[in-house]
Amino acid sequence: MLATYELTSAQRDDLRTVAAMIIPASDEYKVPGADDPTIQADMLATLGRDTALVAQALDHLARLAGQPLAELDAARRDAVATEFRATGGAAAATLVRVVLQCYYRDDRVLRSLGLELRAPFPKGYTLEQGNWALLDPVKARAGKLRRAPKA
Repeated sequence: MLATYELTSAQRDDLRTVAAMIIPASDEYKVPGADDPTIQADMLATLGRDTALVAQALDHLARLAGQPLAELDAARRDAVATEFRATGGAAAATLVRVVLQCYYRDDRVLRSLGLELRAPFPKGYTLEQGNWALLDPVKARAGKLRRAPKA
C-alpha cells in the first residue's frame, strides 16, 4: 500500500517562497512569478506522485534555513538556495521540475512567449474524420516487427 503525503501549511509557504526565487514576476514581460496564486494552486493540485519528494526537498530546505524561508533576508535565502542545490539531490530536482512545469503551462506565460493556447498540430487545418493519408509515410517504411520467441 502506498503512503499518501500532503504538504503542511509551512511547506506550502516555503513552496511559494522557493517558486518566487526560481521565477520572479516580471513587469517588463508582463508575466506573474511562479508564486502566483493560480500557478501555486496548479502545483498543489497536480503534485501527485511527486508529493513525497517535494515534501522531502522542502523539509531539507527548512533544515538548512532554520526558519521559514520567507523570513530570511535575501542574502541568507540565496546562501540557503546555493547549499540546497548542492545537497538536495533528486528531491531538489523534482521540486524545481514541478515549479517549472506548472509555470510554463500557465496561459499568461505561454502568451508572453508568443505561443498559441492550443495544441500546435494541426495549426489551424481541419482534418477529415477517417482520412488516414497522414499515415502514408509511416506505412511506406519497412516493417520492424519480429516474431516473438516461443516459450
